[in-house]
Amino acid sequence: MEKIALFNHKGGVSKTTTVFNLGWMLAEQGHKVLMVDSDPQCNLTGMVLGFQGADELENFYESQGRNTLRSGLLPAFEAQPRSIEAVETVAVEGREGLHLLAGDLRLAELEVTLGIAQELSAAIQALQNLPGSLNFLIDATGRSIDADYILIDMSPGLGAINQNLVSISDYMILPTSPDIFSVMAIDSLARILPRWKIWADQASRMPVLKDAAYPFPEPNLRVLGTVIQKYRPRKGRAASAFQRWIDQINSAVETRLRPALESEALLLAPEVYERNGIEQGLNLALIPDFNSLISRSQEHSTPVFALTEEQLAAAGDVLDNFAASRDSFHADFSKLANHVTALINDSKA
Repeated sequence: MEKIALFNHKGGVSKTTTVFNLGWMLAEQGHKVLMVDSDPQCNLTGMVLGFQGADELENFYESQGRNTLRSGLLPAFEAQPRSIEAVETVAVEGREGLHLLAGDLRLAELEVTLGIAQELSAAIQALQNLPGSLNFLIDATGRSIDADYILIDMSPGLGAINQNLVSISDYMILPTSPDIFSVMAIDSLARILPRWKIWADQASRMPVLKDAAYPFPEPNLRVLGTVIQKYRPRKGRAASAFQRWIDQINSAVETRLRPALESEALLLAPEVYERNGIEQGLNLALIPDFNSLISRSQEHSTPVFALTEEQLAAAGDVLDNFAASRDSFHADFSKLANHVTALINDSKA
């Protein structure tokens, strides 16, 4: 069971879309997958369940409120006289083997408490169970469905919850979009991720956290690479304005992020990337903008590459174009899933 965080503290880079599409593709390839919605905005939960507004989300929480990421953590955060247990997952309609650990709009309420615990748990005994509680809950829920992969959808930001989730993950994928802000985010992550690794190393060695009811695990994070999405294609490749930023992202990873990650052993062995055709920029996939297919994907709670001709709701040349785009996206996400599984398997061989 491998935990994979999809993280970038820049918003609007299709983290949720990548989690949903990658999770579906991994399940399509025969793996059991748990998607974890850790973003208080709950976009992944809404996407999976087809919710169109806050009222529908409220109805879900009224009926399923004990089966969310936040509710599963409450025994630790409220010092309840019961242990954390696996949360009942949502089986994703239309894709066997794919499950959701639902998000919660109120998860953000736990951010401050977790931040205090991660700084002061050695001094305040009552806080010792909090840093390891997320890992315990996610692992227990993953085991309850016999998951092969756990994909964690994260909010943009550098708060305690994201620091914790990145630190307890086995692998990380960095979603980006072709613009200057993604380049800036890569430079920022070159400073942040090594600091988080140092913190996690120290936390895992603290006796008070090692002996907690929910022990903080020894960190084992490795960054698999980037996914660059939302570019406009022209004649089979990215239009020149987008290619410029794609090149800059790859360069920023190669010259600034990669050396910083290597310094803290946050990458796989170089030969693993080489054997699997991953270049120095660590790009796992280039995925163009979904354009008009995104509305049909959202309407049917189905990835663009899995839409049926009936769901495409078109005819003639328009249907042919939609179907060609759908099949191209299927190839893109199949390639991404293959890269992810091959890198992980190769690194453990």
